[in-house]
Amino acid sequence: MDLPITRDEALKLIERYNSERSDLIHFLESEAIMGALAKRLGESVEYWSMLGLLHDIDWGITKNNPSEHCSKAPEILKAAGFDDDFVALVLSHGYGWDCAGLKEKRRTRKVEYALAASETLTGLIHAYAILRKGLDGMEPSGLKKRMKEKKFAAGVNRDIIMECEHLGLTLDQFFEIAIIALQEISKEIGF
Repeated sequence: MDLPITRDEALKLIERYNSERSDLIHFLESEAIMGALAKRLGESVEYWSMLGLLHDIDWGITKNNPSEHCSKAPEILKAAGFDDDFVALVLSHGYGWDCAGLKEKRRTRKVEYALAASETLTGLIHAYAILRKGLDGMEPSGLKKRMKEKKFAAGVNRDIIMECEHLGLTLDQFFEIAIIALQEISKEIGF
């Protein structure tokens, strides 16, 4: 599972295609949660973190037409030296969505479930952190209550977050791993 670029090079690649701070925060949050999950599950922290960091590499150039999201990522990632499997894993977070021809595809691998659940959970945690005015003292139980409120962070797909169960984790365990991961980078993400 060698990676063709360093984290610093990945951040420069992100900056080339994404200019909004809010997007970078999402990438950093996804990276942190994926790294924490990899550590918990005995997987490659560096590889899973890189998946989290780069999963939305083309968002800055496709967000005005979301049906194109994930369509530019393969070219960008391959040009940076990533192999077909890494590219396929990045694309897997779009499975089931009407983007880049991915609507009929379904996740099957542990790492695919991890990426989709992690990057989706960032929206719920971030919204809750804004409401609470920070990440300090956030508990899985409070996040779970917010998850049950359909109007809270309404754009966050709860079913995708529940894919954490394919990792052998309960929702509480997943929330705890994610909250701690984001608390560790709170200054980088503005909390």
